[in-house]
Order: sequence, then structure tokens, then C-alpha cells
Amino acid sequence: MGSAKTLNLLAVAHSYQAQGKGVLILKPKLDTRFGAESVKSRSGLEKQADFLVERDTRIPAKSLKDIYCILVDEAQFLESDFVDYLQSLARDCDIPVICYGLRTDFKTHLFEGSKRLLELADAIEEIKSTCQYCNRKAVFNMRLIDGVATKEGAQVQLGAEESYLPVCSGCYATAFSGSLSKEDIKSLNPEA
Repeated sequence: MGSAKTLNLLAVAHSYQAQGKGVLILKPKLDTRFGAESVKSRSGLEKQADFLVERDTRIPAKSLKDIYCILVDEAQFLESDFVDYLQSLARDCDIPVICYGLRTDFKTHLFEGSKRLLELADAIEEIKSTCQYCNRKAVFNMRLIDGVATKEGAQVQLGAEESYLPVCSGCYATAFSGSLSKEDIKSLNPEA
């Protein structure tokens, strides 16, 4: 959260397109936070997704013509079967596939899509973000309900800064040990 993953994706898309090279932008169908087909950065930049994907989505061969790169937003929400399909596109069609997403959920467990991407990826690059509470590297996303950290609820609950904060492992542990009060968390996140 807050590491500019989607902003990076949009910048890569712009770079390819500025060179006259085609790109395809994909996103999971379940991600409707900014509109069903919109891939939008918190900075305000936005593009329409070319495909909304589910487990059995397949890109028609004609859509791959003159494509130099496939970009995937919110890759953590992909199902492992679709990640396998993306790997086959990269290998068999010689088209780079770049996926942007979170590694773990608010309980610090891998998402299905992230797990499979970690297993198959040729390379992994981390986009760094800082902890909401201190200046260390954020490695987890802490879910908030009414401004209070929680480990309860479904793995997938769409939201942004009102629902999730990027935190380091120390602040994550502190939030659940009782060392950070509700007031501390609310004061550090006034929009909650």
C-alpha cells in the first residue's frame, strides 16, 4: 500500500506507448475500487484495462499482435491458474509480463497470486514504502476497522488508506501487543 505500484505500471505503459510499442494492461475483475475497468493510481493517473481477468480468462491471439509487454495490476488477486497462463505467454510468445501487487495480506499470509508469482517469476523487484508510524521499510499492510488494527475478516476486502496502512514488522507487532492504543493509531491516521 502506498508504494506507487500502479503509478509504476502506468509509467511503464506510457514509456512503451511513447515508443510506439503496444502494451496490454490487465487487472483482476474483482478489483472495482476505482471503477470496473479503471487502473488508477492514487496520484490521479489512470488508464483503462484492456482485459479484466479471472481464472479462465484467455487473451485472444489477435490481441497479442504487436504487443511488446503485458502489465498486470493488483496481481495478488490473480488465481494460480492464471499466473501459470501468464508464464506461458511470456515463454511461448516471448512477451515480457510485468506484475504489480502485494506479497501478503493483512494477516501476513501470502495471497494465492503472489505465492504463485514468487514460485515462477524470473525476477522480483520490490517497490519500497515507509512505515506509517516510523521511518523503517514497510513490509506489511495493517487493516483498520474504525481506526483500530485488526486481524479479523476475509482475506480480500477492497480498500485504500481508510482501511489499510503500510507498516514495518515492529509496528505491526506493536499494534497487536497493545503498545499502540486506539488513540495512537487514530492520531497517526487522522482520516480513519
